[in-house]
Amino acid sequence: MTAHRRGRVAAALACVSLLSFTACASNNGSPGANPTGVIPTANSTEGGTLPPGEPDVNGDGKVVIGVLSPGDINDHGYYQSFVDEADRFAAQQGWTVIKRGSVAPTDALAAARALCQQHVDMVALGASELKDAIPAAAEPVCDKTAWYVPASGNLPVTPKIMLSSDIASQSVFVGGYAVGMLMKAKGVTKAGFIAGPAADYSTRAAAAFRAGIREVIPEATVTNTFTGDNNDSAKAKEAMQAQISQGVKAVYPYLGGGTDAAASLANTSGVMTLTPGTDRCSSTSPKFDVSVLFSPGDYFAAALQDFAAGKLRMGIARVWKMGVDPYPTVKICNPTGDQNTMLQKFIADIGSNKIDVDTEVQKLGS
Repeated sequence: MTAHRRGRVAAALACVSLLSFTACASNNGSPGANPTGVIPTANSTEGGTLPPGEPDVNGDGKVVIGVLSPGDINDHGYYQSFVDEADRFAAQQGWTVIKRGSVAPTDALAAARALCQQHVDMVALGASELKDAIPAAAEPVCDKTAWYVPASGNLPVTPKIMLSSDIASQSVFVGGYAVGMLMKAKGVTKAGFIAGPAADYSTRAAAAFRAGIREVIPEATVTNTFTGDNNDSAKAKEAMQAQISQGVKAVYPYLGGGTDAAASLANTSGVMTLTPGTDRCSSTSPKFDVSVLFSPGDYFAAALQDFAAGKLRMGIARVWKMGVDPYPTVKICNPTGDQNTMLQKFIADIGSNKIDVDTEVQKLGS
């Protein structure tokens, strides 16, 4: 997520091959490629180059973080988590945050240039839909800036940016497995998946979700609905109502601003729900049964910590892996019996490559 990912998760599932990000990021030596050839994992800071003076990259005596998001930065989910983390960390450090939400991809380049003109030390993109902003990193106006870019698809690693990504299929697949255990405990077999546009990332997410459920309930069925808009609450509710009418007992609202509308309606009919990216197990309105955690804010936090310590390198990609790193991960909000133990083992088996997610999705997701 694409993204879900990305709507909320276009960043989450945009890697068209559903392979590891390392494969997705490769550009086969095209111009602007990673000059070191090093693609570090999430816990590595080797390779690349270190901007002089970091975090005060432009040397003006203050640190300013500029954030551009393609989505609603008050969506209580995927997009908001990114700016919330920037605000939280900046407050601790005495930094300033300049943020702008709902940036259209066609406006990304101009918006990035405008941030640089405000003397920011970092340009942080909230999702890879804004990848058209990246050329500004090499322009004189942005010469003294660091860049943080959530990665998906075939974005090349260039000297002026740091890419950050997870293996998107993993979180959705494990979310399906987790809710599959809850469905099995209740003796139900019908689930639903609601997304915005029927794009590559969302259709692949639907397949991964179905495959995860079928790891537990082989005969399970999943009804997919694509509303065309990740943030339209009316469309989300309409889709949810239709699925309730079809007997769906668990639903994944793989949405942005429409998430709570769908989840609230699901609550009224006792339909189990999952979160798209953030931990909302403590939420009561709406209530969620499974938190699928691939929040961009969690990844951004690590980058900001390195930035504050003068260790955030450009020209590298950091890949976060299920069962290896703290995020992405999945939690059942109120597990019973051995559900949590089984979930943790399943996650660990993915981290150790005992379970190959791509193979399982191909086998069970159709």
